[in-house]
This record gives sequence, structure tokens and C-alpha cells, in this order.
Amino acid sequence: MNKLKNRVSRIPAAWGRWGALGVASLTLLLAAIACQSVHRSVVVLPEVPGAKYIGSKECDQCHGEIYRSFQTADHARLIAKGPNALHAGCESCHGPCNLHSDSGGEVKPPRTFTAGRPQTPAVGARLEAFEARGNVDAACYECHAEVRGQFNLPHHHPVPEGKMTCIQCHPPHKGTARAGGSTALRSQEENCLQCHPAQRGPYVFEHEAMREGCLTCHSAHGSVNDKMLTARNANLCLKCHFQQVKGGNVFIGGSDHTLRLRQGTCWNAGCHEAVHGSRVSSSLRF
Repeated sequence: MNKLKNRVSRIPAAWGRWGALGVASLTLLLAAIACQSVHRSVVVLPEVPGAKYIGSKECDQCHGEIYRSFQTADHARLIAKGPNALHAGCESCHGPCNLHSDSGGEVKPPRTFTAGRPQTPAVGARLEAFEARGNVDAACYECHAEVRGQFNLPHHHPVPEGKMTCIQCHPPHKGTARAGGSTALRSQEENCLQCHPAQRGPYVFEHEAMREGCLTCHSAHGSVNDKMLTARNANLCLKCHFQQVKGGNVFIGGSDHTLRLRQGTCWNAGCHEAVHGSRVSSSLRF
């Protein structure tokens, strides 16, 4: 009886050692299975009269390098209900490609996004309406309608003006659909700094917000605020810089800012103008 009690008493200890690891492993396994067994409709594939879907596997014959990289892409998981549900990732953006495949590449896909041979007259007539929307951004907007709305805000990246395209920041054919990776903040910065090199630094006195990423202060697509900021005026700064009210005065960083806050934003009132970092001022004055 005593031996049985000793064995039972050791069970909680063993569970304490291995239980947490087992639960974590089971969670990761279930997550992996869930990602691989999605059967709900994620995207509705565009229909083009006279064209049929053949599946992304056919693309491997001529576009092997892109096809192999595409297996890691977020967009490779796009599916739809019915017989076209599996492996339609490529065609979810490029449209049904049977005519393109059967012609050995002579006929362009409905959406090619690049220059190439025109469609034959018969095919061109059927695809005219579809091809009219055949630019990169229009293809993205069909699934990302909320982004189209953000680009219509007063301050936005110049995508509607044709000076940028979505794929400059969101590579569609490999890995996560966000340049730099979804959690690699410093790598994401590199994507922004390609067009904004003046903000790169290095700085003797850096703004700590830079460590959190550009999106801490800026909206990625568009904003109602100048410079695509996420908040207006000093409200943006006060999200991180604690303020105290003493005797009717506003103190920030132990300094009285009551009158200064009335003069404008923290950076255009002649105070903290070096918002990204400074080489001479610890308070980012200049």
C-alpha cells in the first residue's frame, strides 16, 4: 500500500515537468493541422467567360522558381469552394490560365501585370472587361477593400497616383506578404528606409519610438492626419510621454509644457524638431 501511495504522489511531479511541454507541443500540432486543413471559402475566384482554371501545379512547368517559392507565400493558401478549390493560388490573382497554358505562353493570362503579346481577337473580346481591371492594385483591392478606402484618405502613399504599387511592400510570391516579415521589426524598417533614407540615422540620441517600428507613429496606407500619422498633434506624443497636471499646469518629463502645447505640435512649435533622432540634442530639439 505504501509503495502505491509513493507512485501516485510522484505523478503530479512528473506532470509538472512534462505537462507544460506536452500542452505546448499539442497546441503547435493543432495549429499546424488547422492551417493545413482550411475548407472554408477564403477568396472567390474571378470568372472569365471561355477560360478555365487548371491549378497552380501547371505553372511549375514554365515558372519553376516562382512556383517553388510560392509554396511558402501567404497567398498560396487562398482557396474557394468547388472543384477549383485546391492549388488555385496563382490563378486567384492572375485569373484562369488554361488558354495561357495551352498556347505555350503565347496567350497572356487574363491578368499578367507585365507587357506581352496581346490576346487573340476572339479571346480579347471575352476578357476586355476583366483586363480593364488587370493592374496590380486592382487585383489586390478585390480582397482588400478596406485598403482601397485607406488610400482614399487625404494623406496616403502614392499608390492611387501610380507612383507605387502594392507589391513594393507586399511581395506576393514568397513568404509573408509583408516585406521584412510580420515580426521582424528592424527588417520592416529597411523597407520603409529605401524610400526614406533621411530617417535612417544613426543618431547619437535616438527616439526610442524608432525601436518599435515606423508603424508606431505612421499609418501604412493612409490617414486623415498629415504625414500619415496615427494621431493628431501632440496627442500622438502623449501616448508614450506621461503628463501630469499640477496646479492647473501640464508637466511632461518634469517640465512645464502648459504654454508650449498651445503653440502647436511637439515638433513644429520649435521644440522637438528632430522627431526621428538627433546628433546633438538629448531632448531631440534639433
